[in-house]
Amino acid sequence: MDRNFFLKKGLLGMGAIVALPTVISSCSKDGDDAEPTSGDCTVSPEETNGPYPILTPSQLVQSTIIGDRTGVALLMTFTVQDKSNGCEPLTGVLVDVWHCDKDGNYSQYGSYTNDDFLRGRQTTDSNGQVSFISIFPGWYSGRAPHIHIEILNANGNSLLVSQIAFPVSTYTTVYNSTGYNGAPDTSNSQDDIFADSLDENLADSVTGNITDGYTLLKTIVVE
Repeated sequence: MDRNFFLKKGLLGMGAIVALPTVISSCSKDGDDAEPTSGDCTVSPEETNGPYPILTPSQLVQSTIIGDRTGVALLMTFTVQDKSNGCEPLTGVLVDVWHCDKDGNYSQYGSYTNDDFLRGRQTTDSNGQVSFISIFPGWYSGRAPHIHIEILNANGNSLLVSQIAFPVSTYTTVYNSTGYNGAPDTSNSQDDIFADSLDENLADSVTGNITDGYTLLKTIVVE
């Protein structure tokens, strides 16, 4: 199915994403129309996959990962680049993402062992890109708000495990809205995972609003 059509249809009923036209435009570039890469990029920080990694990633090939969860709409688009090849887009690699729900709970663990919400896998296109339709994650004690991501080659061998942080102003706005749990007890600067690499862990951009939802863009560079 055409990605542009899928993204537009997949967002019906959960609010339009403010920056969606920009994301769709970037996702649709291919061949000579794609933006050139600079050849000067930094490998993304290697981080722990945390206590709640995906247990069955091959069973979760999907673009919409919301499941039965509720929250502020979030469209995530990731671009994977290859440091060893002049920072060119990396085609045909697997991208796994997972994060907690608005209350800080992860599927596949604890009270949710039979659930798979907010977890998914996709394969990068010719522009090295994948997109996931989700909700803005909540937080749990001891951690700043974050998203987990792992890049694997076509054979399933891990190339990089990392985590993505949100701008403080953005998550503050979201967490003050109905349904979320207010300010987290751990900020980005206090988070042990982000302590030595926050600038590289931060999303490249997060745009939008509470009513219409948010769009997150992030480039992940592997060696």
